[in-house]
Amino acid sequence: MTEQRTESSAAETDTTIAAADPELAEAVQASSLTFADFNVRPEIVEALAAKGITTPFPIQAETLPIALGGYDIIGQAKTGTGKTLGFGIPAIQRVTSPDDAGYDDLPAPGAPQALIVAPTRELAVQVASDIKVASARRGIRVATIYGGRAYEPQIEELDRGVEIVVGTPGRLIDLHRQRHLKLKNVNIVVLDEADEMLDLGFLPDVETLLSAVPEIGRQTMLFSATMPGPVVAMARRYMTKPTHISAADPLDEGITKKDIRQLVYRAHHLDKDEVIARLLQAEGRGRTIVFTRTKRQADRLSAELQSRGFAAGAIHGDLGQGAREQALRAFRNEKIDVLVATDVAARGIDVTDITHVINLTAPEDEKAYLHRVGRTGRAGKTGIAVTFVDWEDMPKWKLIDKALGLGIPEPIETYSSSPHLYEDLDIPKGTKGRLPRHKRSKAGLDAEELEDLGGPEKRRSSGGRGDRDGGRGSRAKGGRGGRDSENGGRGERESGQGSRSAAPRSRNRRRTRSGEDSASASQQQGQSAPAEASSASSDSPTQPRRRRRRRGGSGSGGENASSES
Repeated sequence: MTEQRTESSAAETDTTIAAADPELAEAVQASSLTFADFNVRPEIVEALAAKGITTPFPIQAETLPIALGGYDIIGQAKTGTGKTLGFGIPAIQRVTSPDDAGYDDLPAPGAPQALIVAPTRELAVQVASDIKVASARRGIRVATIYGGRAYEPQIEELDRGVEIVVGTPGRLIDLHRQRHLKLKNVNIVVLDEADEMLDLGFLPDVETLLSAVPEIGRQTMLFSATMPGPVVAMARRYMTKPTHISAADPLDEGITKKDIRQLVYRAHHLDKDEVIARLLQAEGRGRTIVFTRTKRQADRLSAELQSRGFAAGAIHGDLGQGAREQALRAFRNEKIDVLVATDVAARGIDVTDITHVINLTAPEDEKAYLHRVGRTGRAGKTGIAVTFVDWEDMPKWKLIDKALGLGIPEPIETYSSSPHLYEDLDIPKGTKGRLPRHKRSKAGLDAEELEDLGGPEKRRSSGGRGDRDGGRGSRAKGGRGGRDSENGGRGERESGQGSRSAAPRSRNRRRTRSGEDSASASQQQGQSAPAEASSASSDSPTQPRRRRRRRGGSGSGGENASSES
């Protein structure tokens, strides 16, 4: 859950901001109120207080009075500003729980009353977790519905009855079409991070869900960091006189936060692993997210950092849901302190105390840059963002720099031995690219249990070094996910042992140019092979045929090669 300020820390912030800029005093004053001041039910206030959450963030303070009244809201706020409780508390307060007196009088007790739609699995899980914390003393049942795991447990949960459903568009639509998810009794709809749903192509699915919810008496709340045209058009179609709320973090300075130190280096790709390994040994370095452009980069870098002694894990779209959740839990529980992630997979990751964000390459645009950098420097804390720019990415970086006004159009050329790297990041002198054994205190990714969620099997990041080049060596070990080698598949067959140890089965026999079976021909060594080959070639028909390159580099007849009679 996004870290909330306690009463004492809020008071300190009030004093600091009022002294620095009186114009911000009014913005912070709202956040010094408690949740009880907004007529939030005592059970919710107590549940939040038990977690040390007593004072709302600005977006929450502005949202609660309107949302608790049942009015439509368009909230414009960046990730990490605490908007989850801004819509979560009104949803928890307005639904009828099984413990309430009027529960049995509902048209369909146990049918969902609130629907929260999120763009990614990780965000859906995080939102559901926050709502479960706030509703712990209300007796409200919250279901999390998303793809990548088995349908049956989700269907059973819906059949048992829930009050609030949090999910991703695709799986929600699937279960609705199968008549397991009933939306006729939903009267609260929340669309979280609508601009991200637009980017991922989910807006048509979202509109399908909205069309299935009765319009009369429906409260719709839409939250988005930006307001692109299609999102605004959707809001106009499905919302009734919405109140627009734009709550910026009082500590924001322009587009990027002033409490995030941003460093940009032009680095050679062959030296980046060494640079990052030394950077990760900087003084005061805590949880760190490294963003990569591709899934393969995430796998490769995670494996490389593990081989250097760091507690690292990868998260990207090719991993199964169990592996993704394992990496996130290990990161939250500090069993690993380096998470290597792609942009899409990182959406919705809400982990406090991120001290460093590293961009392995220049982001695609300024929006992606802000999304990545915004993972650190939250809740009034400082952070460091380091971006590595390849030579070929310089034109792209100049556009990002100009759009955001960073003033770093020409990043300094940097190597792992550059003195300014050590000075900028407070790296101890003499640090090398491997973590000393006495500093390897983290339990590691494997210390976190990998759950079998029963969904479609996807590969798990192997963490092996064969993946890096994606060549024949990695394929011989079972491909990128290692599935074949685990199941006695292609990896064993290519080694020449898997098929012999397996049970006899029919197979196509292939004949070599000598006319013998390829298996027996391969056992004949040395000088007999050329003699037999020349003899066979004199009897063979003189028709052209395809030649196939074999692993040893020699040519052999393909499966369509003619055989002797």
